[in-house]
Parts: sequence; C-alpha cells; structure tokens
Amino acid sequence: MTSLRSAPVRRGRSVADPACVEAVDLALEAAKETARPSEVGEHQGYAVEGDRVVTHFFACTDFGYRGWRWAVTVTRAARAKVVTVSETALLPGEEAVLPPEWVPWLDRLRPGDLGPGDLLPTAPDDARLAPGFAQPEEDLDEQAQWELGLGRARVLSAEGRDQAAERWYEGAAGPQAPIAVAAPAQCSTCGFYLLLSGGMRRLFGVCANEHAPDDGRAVSADHGCGAHSEAVVAPSAAEVPPLILDEMALDELAVAPEETAAVEGPEPPEGPEPPEDEVSDEEALGHS
Repeated sequence: MTSLRSAPVRRGRSVADPACVEAVDLALEAAKETARPSEVGEHQGYAVEGDRVVTHFFACTDFGYRGWRWAVTVTRAARAKVVTVSETALLPGEEAVLPPEWVPWLDRLRPGDLGPGDLLPTAPDDARLAPGFAQPEEDLDEQAQWELGLGRARVLSAEGRDQAAERWYEGAAGPQAPIAVAAPAQCSTCGFYLLLSGGMRRLFGVCANEHAPDDGRAVSADHGCGAHSEAVVAPSAAEVPPLILDEMALDELAVAPEETAAVEGPEPPEGPEPPEDEVSDEEALGHS
C-alpha cells in the first residue's frame, strides 16, 4: 500500500523519519486490530510527532463517526531498523461531529428543577454568602403606621394580614410541603433567607436563592428545601451499585479422588453391627 505524503504536518524542528513514514501497512494492520477491518478506510496522510515518531491517519468508515479518523503512532529506536506501533486512537477530524461544550451542572439548573429530597450543595467559598459575624447590620425595616396624603388609600388590616399568614403557612411555602419535609434544614438558618418587615418578619421571609424553587417567594421560617446554604457536601460523581450475591446458583468444582478421600476421612472398618438390644441408652441419645 502506498502512503500519501502530501502536506505532512511537522511539529517543532523534527524531521520525518523515512522508515516511520513508510510503515503505512504496519499502521493499517494496527488500526484494523483495534477496530473492525471494515471501519478503517484509506490513508489520509501523516504527522511528524518528534524524532523517529510519526502518526498515520486513516479514514473511519463507521456511520456513527463521520469525519473521525484512526490515528496510529509508530516509532523507531535509535540505530534500529524495526518500526513498532506505539499507540492507536480514534480522533476527530476537521469535519467531525462533536458533542456540545460541557456545561457545569450548576449552570444547567433552572428554577423548578429541585424537587423533594434533592440536595443542592453550596460551595464554601460561594460569593453570594458571607460569614454572619462579618456582615454589617442591616437597616431595620420599620412598618409605616400611617401614610401621607399621597399614599395608598387603604392598607392591609390585622385581620387581612393574619389570613395571608395562615394561607402561606398552610400552603406550599409552609413546613408541611413535601419539599420542606425532606429538607436538611429550615429556612430560618439559611443564608439566602431575607426577613420581611413588620410583624410578618417573625414568621416569614423571602427566598433569595436563584436555584431554589421558591426564589423570590415568601416562605415560612420553618420551611426548607435542598438548596440550603449550609448544604456544602457535594454528592459523589458516580454511585456505587450495591453488591448482589447470587445465593441460588451453585458452582460445581472438580475434586481429585485423593482430595475427596482426605476430606471425607478413612472408611470405618467393616464388622457385624451390634444387636439392637445391646445399644445403651447413652448411645441412643448420641453419647459414647
């Protein structure tokens, strides 16, 4: 098989080794051993990787890898005439179909993705959070007892406030919601919990975590979800499946005759069995 030496790729100041360049057939056989022979196409040139190191490229004819090519690296030791295969791999070409760029799982989350029982870890160095002792005191929110003439004509009465508090507390923002029951901690201990003003601040606040399902909503202090700010333990990347023991199947092992005799022990000497009337009570109960 003739090699295609058109437009070789040279890296650095290395010069193409003639023996490695001519080892096209050797590289082709290595590619066929790694893949199926039908998946290796024509030779597509070579690249000089270093001194006496050349990579040959072959087209991949698999329909699932269009635009990819087999790369076989061959090399030769100094003062040696024999060329050997160093590595074989399937690499994407210029027209290869590649998966989209990886997006971290935290950036893929959207409001509503977090469900009951899910845990959203928060990094210890999250820029959205700061130690409680280092944070300056917030301006105390004071509920207006009266408004000027340009204010609202009517405001929420005490009865209306109590009805809203009861409705929120017994609804999806209260402690009995499924996501709150499975939460690791309450909202009152979360760094993303913003207190309301006035008397409602004793029981309610607003969630400020963009990844939480209640972001921008009023939640009770004993509500909760998996996006708690102190959930800093990241889950493992892959879960190890439980060990499954097959207790129903039996494996037959071939045992040599001499090993069987050693395990079972010597056979008892043959002799007349004692009559039934001579068997003592202790022997009948298993005693000698």
